[in-house]
Amino acid sequence: MNEVVRSWLYVPADRPDRIAKALAGPADAVIIDLEDAVAAAAKDEARRNAQSALDGGATAFVRINAPGTDAGEADIKALRGAAGVRVPKCEDPGELRRVADALGVPVYPVLESALGVENALDIATAHPLVAGISLGEADLAADLRVAGGDALTWPRSRVVVAARAAGLPSPVQSVWTAVRDLDGLRASTEAGRAAGFFGRSVIHPAQIPVVHEVCAPDPAETAWASDLLDHLETTGSAAWIDHHGQFVDAAIVARARWVLALAGEREGQHS
Repeated sequence: MNEVVRSWLYVPADRPDRIAKALAGPADAVIIDLEDAVAAAAKDEARRNAQSALDGGATAFVRINAPGTDAGEADIKALRGAAGVRVPKCEDPGELRRVADALGVPVYPVLESALGVENALDIATAHPLVAGISLGEADLAADLRVAGGDALTWPRSRVVVAARAAGLPSPVQSVWTAVRDLDGLRASTEAGRAAGFFGRSVIHPAQIPVVHEVCAPDPAETAWASDLLDHLETTGSAAWIDHHGQFVDAAIVARARWVLALAGEREGQHS
């Protein structure tokens, strides 16, 4: 799996054929979904399918059911071998600590309520195994009684700030549910990246190329970053004015390292 994950493909755990297809596909990460994509009557079968895939050597993440529910507690007890676990409906840092201790793998809390957003930093710093936080925007919009869109601007900014304050990667953007609207997906993903998100959860393979394209730095940006770091290595300067007249300091250098990490250059330079 890529160190810099751009696409996180959800696949329903009650469809083992789709799990196999997703694992063989172009997504950077596959999330075997035990929660929203699976009917209540199929939860046990879905859990067995997920575990079978993991036991078979699959490198995959799992989204469990909400902790505290019967299905969620069964997931926590049964799962082993996942690359990481998405934990939905997170609101309580103490509950997340319990879940992380029980699972013993990286956890990715999803904030889907007003209380979850209010507790974003406490959740992001709740346990050493917290590897990233994100929003579940459909549930959050319902809880806030808004229609989504611009009404979620503040919660989005909140989770971006909380993630970076906790030293976590930039949050993964929530799913784009209009599967056939790839132009809308592109515009939304571009806006999300500009607002501090990186990568996106997707629900159909057709969405993956768009997300990958938006996440890739353009050639001019990559060339700028490479030239900047070449200058730094040659001169050792702490700050300087580049040939475009731009003042360069440590913050700009950090940005350049991130751009090259996305481009897959300068091995080992990740932020």
